[in-house]
Amino acid sequence: MFLAWSEIRRNKLRFLLITSILLLVSFLVFFLSGLATGLANLNREAVDKWDAQAVVLTEESDKSLYQSSLDRGEADALDAKETAIVGQMGSIANNGDVKKNVVLFGIDPDEFIMPKVSEGEAALSTENGVIAADVLKDEGFAIGDTLELSSTDTKLEIIGFTDQARFNAAPVLYMNLDDLQQLKFGEAAEMNADLVNAIIIKDDNWSKLKAPDDLEIIEMETFIENLPGYTEQNMTLTYMIYFLFVISAAIVAIFLYVLTVQKISMFGLMKAQGISSGYLAKSVVAQTFILATIGVVVGFGLTWLAGSFLPSAVPVQFDLMTMIIYGLILIVVAIAGAVISVWTIIRIDPLEAIGG
Repeated sequence: MFLAWSEIRRNKLRFLLITSILLLVSFLVFFLSGLATGLANLNREAVDKWDAQAVVLTEESDKSLYQSSLDRGEADALDAKETAIVGQMGSIANNGDVKKNVVLFGIDPDEFIMPKVSEGEAALSTENGVIAADVLKDEGFAIGDTLELSSTDTKLEIIGFTDQARFNAAPVLYMNLDDLQQLKFGEAAEMNADLVNAIIIKDDNWSKLKAPDDLEIIEMETFIENLPGYTEQNMTLTYMIYFLFVISAAIVAIFLYVLTVQKISMFGLMKAQGISSGYLAKSVVAQTFILATIGVVVGFGLTWLAGSFLPSAVPVQFDLMTMIIYGLILIVVAIAGAVISVWTIIRIDPLEAIGG
């Protein structure tokens, strides 16, 4: 460690270049991990807020809430600890100034998925009143706004806001199920009054429940993974992070190998003086560890700093544990990149190196 640190202090500019590259790679890895977490939460916030274990959909729906349609009475046949019914409809809401793509959830206010209100009325007692995701406040929506929907002439009124209420990246508007049925079916609402999109189950023993005919009980995480684009999006960002790990190892390997080749004669002289290959190899590994640790720690700090200045429209959410794990992996792969240099040092012949 002493030899490694002494050489770093004597050649500050050279090693600063390696550290800077590791810093930039770590910054990109941390930022992508935050972006992956943020985008994932955009899709699942409302579902996570239910704090439920499973969902009942029709088998024909292919695990899609949008394609599922079942009778609300099926909830009684499940014999679950707690159940809640959900009707769903997509639309574009317009308050006169701003248009926004939204998802409407029709719910029974007496059931457990009724959201807690952060501002405004805490009940869905107003006809065609909706409790909106609070992210809409940043878009220019406010309590008391009258909303026109793209798919109907019926107008809604924002009576409250709730946090963490996005589904499939769209803000959610919670409303009474009967009002939603009127929006969806119009004159046929009474005929379709018992139709809902899903039944939400809150029961730790959900796997022991038997689904009625033509329905299936799906674990909540599986349901989320089947949301349109959710898995593909996460896999894309995850593979980008993995590639950055490989790139990081390659960069360190190339730089350290070049430095090692430039110092072959010096290493040969040191070996001729009795310094073992193992000691020199440990010095290279120690150098790599110091440089990688500095780069990762500074990259970590810059990522948090940059995140504090990002606008709320940027879906970045940093998970501390994930970032720590990725930081440790970056240090490990950097050390792995030093293996080529270590192998080169071991193979140095003192006589040839000095004679060269």
